Amino acid sequence: MAFALTKSSVLAALFTFLSASVSLSHEVLPAIADMRQNEQVLSFEIRLSLEGIVAEIDLSNTFDTNDAPEAVRYDALRAMHAADFQTEALQFWPHMANKIYIAVDGVRVTPELDENGLIVPPDAIADQPRESTLRFSVQLPESAQEIIFSWEPRFGGIVLRQQGVEAPYTGFLENGAASESIALAGGGAQSGWQAFVSYIPVGFDHILPKGLDHILFVLGLFFLSTRMRPLIWQVSAFTLAHTITLALAALGWVKVPASIVEPLIAASITFIAIENIFTSGLSRTRPIVVFGFGLLHGLGFASVLGAFGLPENAFLPALIGFNIGVELGQLTVIAIAFALVGYWFGSKNWYRPVISIPASIAIAMMGGWWVIERTLL
Repeated sequence: MAFALTKSSVLAALFTFLSASVSLSHEVLPAIADMRQNEQVLSFEIRLSLEGIVAEIDLSNTFDTNDAPEAVRYDALRAMHAADFQTEALQFWPHMANKIYIAVDGVRVTPELDENGLIVPPDAIADQPRESTLRFSVQLPESAQEIIFSWEPRFGGIVLRQQGVEAPYTGFLENGAASESIALAGGGAQSGWQAFVSYIPVGFDHILPKGLDHILFVLGLFFLSTRMRPLIWQVSAFTLAHTITLALAALGWVKVPASIVEPLIAASITFIAIENIFTSGLSRTRPIVVFGFGLLHGLGFASVLGAFGLPENAFLPALIGFNIGVELGQLTVIAIAFALVGYWFGSKNWYRPVISIPASIAIAMMGGWWVIERTLL
């Protein structure tokens, strides 16, 4: 009976994995806002997937738009031509403006949409989030000293970056959190410790819950064997490699287009999973292969970190914090996998044919689909 239950559980996991792979392109990403003062005008430029907000999805509790009750509305907006969606979004703007909180020296002011304040890209890729640009501004009194910014929690997370001043403020405001008081003259940059602490959850969040491709790669390492020695060798090689390329890319010394990196990351998932099917133990070359693939994944992490930006005065602490967050996310994935199957079934003689190989087959299928999707679709 226990054997049959295990088989059915594995099949359920396969279908769950396969359905998750289809929804990867509907991942919810934070908005990126740049704030700049020009005399008595404070301007904001925000890059965001506006369809989720216009569809009134609660982005604070949604990791994938397919899971939202408003998914049909989102997909319809996403399928619109740029001009049609722009019209729809402009009609929604007054409602959105009321949900944006900007206080100047403690007094709330109303944001006004700039002329040509909404740009919707015409060349958006099907079934991927479309990044629009929203520009609005507020008037400042002559004596203005500082501001506080926040917006509706349902709009999700936003990275707020101050531009054009010395020691500018940079912060990630998660799901409606208000910024601290930001001095308009500058000087609000995070300390090294603040940057370190604030970037740990950014790295963790990129693994859990949003980094499905990285999660599957780590699971591929896990399913080779539940014994600690081969797992430690693989994870150590992977960690060292992605730390190297993450640092080099963040410094601007290495730059590879996402159109190349993303299909290769998908291919790495497929390779590791297929190798699991045909080998039952750690080979001499496996850590070397994992190290090579770790270099690719580091470039993938760097693309996310590039979108957030790193504070100039605390570059290294922020980079270390992000990397630690990534590592904590990976270790959490391994811990969950071990708690669910490794601890209970890892020593069973049927673990490999009933759990490890079917799971690896599912991972290989998803990786193969992503290679096709990211290369041809």
